[in-house]
Amino acid sequence: MEDYIIRATDAKKQIRAFGAVTTHLVDEASKIHGTSPVVSAALGRLLTAATMMGQMLKGEKDLLTLQIKGNGPLRGLVVTADRNGNVKGYPYNSVVDLPLNSIGKLDVSTAIGQGSLTVIKDLGLREPYVGQISLVSGEIAEDLTYYFASSEQIPSAVALGVLVDRDFSIKQAGGFIVQLLPEAEEETVQNLENRLKSISSVTQLLEEGKGPEDILKLILGDIIIMDKIPTQFHCNCSRERVEKALVSIGVKDLQEILDQDHRTELKCHFCNRTYVFEESDLKKIIEDLSR
Repeated sequence: MEDYIIRATDAKKQIRAFGAVTTHLVDEASKIHGTSPVVSAALGRLLTAATMMGQMLKGEKDLLTLQIKGNGPLRGLVVTADRNGNVKGYPYNSVVDLPLNSIGKLDVSTAIGQGSLTVIKDLGLREPYVGQISLVSGEIAEDLTYYFASSEQIPSAVALGVLVDRDFSIKQAGGFIVQLLPEAEEETVQNLENRLKSISSVTQLLEEGKGPEDILKLILGDIIIMDKIPTQFHCNCSRERVEKALVSIGVKDLQEILDQDHRTELKCHFCNRTYVFEESDLKKIIEDLSR
């Protein structure tokens, strides 16, 4: 199944919903960063959430960043997404080895520990929107559910799942976000709560061959699909962007790098691509800045 997101409403248009399958992009991210299973699960959940939340952005150039910081061995995660289905991210610590939790699952909560979730929306204004909450569980889905309720006053249900195979590849990944609209009737709310209690985990549903449409139908009954968007791990770093970062440190520091090391290597956190600037490159940058 290819990776994609659907945007939908229930038949009464009282609930908006997003569903996603993200198996390939999470697998790519896990391979790029060489993550251990519990880190793959944490990173995959946040990537899945971000790519769906990216569909909530309005502007073509709007960007969403989700940042988790915790006192557990994982230390944290950063993920960014846009409204075109592009998402990228990285863990602060790629390899964390923990026993399974009490119900036999990867222990994402302990890996993250206590900390905070920050949501940054760059909407092209002078200052970005920043919302922050303390983590309620470190399981990520519960933390985002709490974020929507407390920071955006939107009653929501968030479910995220990543199934890691024996060879550490990603067998299944996906999730959904369901949000009540202001006009939702009590009957709609009650039906939603009952359906949410009755469904199995996201990864189990994906294992059964169900796609995002099928999962949302289980939750909402009849749905109206508004859009279907491909999603992928995509990093927009380039040599030009990295060079701009070098330029920003100024002539004095660049000259110091040139004198001491004669070259420099810069690595992109998101995709691990390395950009090498040789002595001649550094000399040209300094020369251009000194004009």
